[in-house]
Amino acid sequence: MKSLKQMERHLKGMANHYRIAILLLIAGNKKITLEAIVEKLEANEKTIGEHTRRLVTAGLINKEYRGKFVEHTLSPYGKIFVDFLKKFQNTQ
Repeated sequence: MKSLKQMERHLKGMANHYRIAILLLIAGNKKITLEAIVEKLEANEKTIGEHTRRLVTAGLINKEYRGKFVEHTLSPYGKIFVDFLKKFQNTQ
């Protein structure tokens, strides 16, 4: 069972509209690069870089270096949160 502090870390990790958008984008695209995330969200690279760093710290996404590129994937916890976000988004 997760401690309250662990749950707080995960929840704070996704508590931003850019981070939510990044999670949903990664869910729909296996191994997406930072450059592709920036392009699809039409946002600043430094901003998105910071938000992906926070998602990694929160344990919601993984990053893997491929030469000069960094690929992002959902962690197992990230998948749980994406499922929650999709259900929550579709409620009234």
